[in-house]
Amino acid sequence: MSGQVALITGSSRGIGLAAAVALAREGFAIALNGPFDDDELQAAVRTVQAEGVAVVAAPFDVADLDAHDAALDRVEAALGPLTTLVNNAGVGVMQRGDPLDVTEDSYDRCLAINAKAPFFLTAAFARRLLARDRDPALFHAVVNVTSSNAVAVAEPRAEYCVSKAAAAMSSKVWAVRLGRENIAVYDVQPGLIATEMTAPVIAQYEARAQAGLTLFPRVGQPGDMGGIIAALASGKLPYTTGQAISADAGMLVPRF
Repeated sequence: MSGQVALITGSSRGIGLAAAVALAREGFAIALNGPFDDDELQAAVRTVQAEGVAVVAAPFDVADLDAHDAALDRVEAALGPLTTLVNNAGVGVMQRGDPLDVTEDSYDRCLAINAKAPFFLTAAFARRLLARDRDPALFHAVVNVTSSNAVAVAEPRAEYCVSKAAAAMSSKVWAVRLGRENIAVYDVQPGLIATEMTAPVIAQYEARAQAGLTLFPRVGQPGDMGGIIAALASGKLPYTTGQAISADAGMLVPRF
């Protein structure tokens, strides 16, 4: 065992599950999260257990701030002291359309889950790390999964863009605060990735990627993101913190 213990939110499928598998292959013990202890979360547990590491289900609603400390307590009771937090849980808009028609419910939902929840879960995670002696040989990190929409507007998903921009700024805030504590913070900004969230429009994304929207002419896969997250969380980019990783196949490279 490496001594590394990671909680990955929103890890019953997609990017979160891919990150869990990639971290397990680095020897991390893994806490898998979803809002409910359902069949999907249990299937994810079995998938990660196949990598030969300790795994626990950690069902809780990330938007329920009062649940954070108790959830972290349960994870540490099962796996040992946490070293790593991957804030991956997120939601899309309730309905795509004109920003003039965005509802307060959809706006609040995006902000609550995509921005507010990871901010306060990071605070709860950091407080417990700072309250105890830590093995200096272990790498401690927070990896936030935001989006290319933290910097590039998608007009039909305005409230999502706003929430991801807020989450990206939180990554910088926590990098500044936690750097002196030797805790690294990173912001992974996926571009066009084939997930359940993008399933309704992935064929359009694939066509646009092949037409040149991305420099690599394909959409990304959850495993691509999982590998990036694992590299960051395991300290493979030493002497770095506060970076935003544009995991978008060069989509946002300025071009004429």
